[in-house]
Amino acid sequence: MAMIMEVNLNEEDKYYLAKKKVESIKGFYGNLTSYIGVNAILIFINLYTSPEYLWFFWPLIWWGVGVVFHGLKVFEVFPVLGKEWEEKKIKEFMDKEKESRDKWQ
Repeated sequence: MAMIMEVNLNEEDKYYLAKKKVESIKGFYGNLTSYIGVNAILIFINLYTSPEYLWFFWPLIWWGVGVVFHGLKVFEVFPVLGKEWEEKKIKEFMDKEKESRDKWQ
């Protein structure tokens, strides 16, 4: 039985959460922009200096993997370890703490 904490948020809390979300999206787009710009420069350098060995694929691939995972996290594509999971874990720890405290009283 999945139980999710119900939280009554005031306007200030909603604003704070929305602001954090916007900041994380902004961070992702900054990462994506850097990825495109830096890799364009690396491709140019590689093709200009040593076109016989195409090393630019390595940073393109591995940084690309990082950008993909960053995007998946920011846009919450996979809910595993997302907000619902966090709320469930918080409730679980709070229940354990209460149970432990009540046990010794």
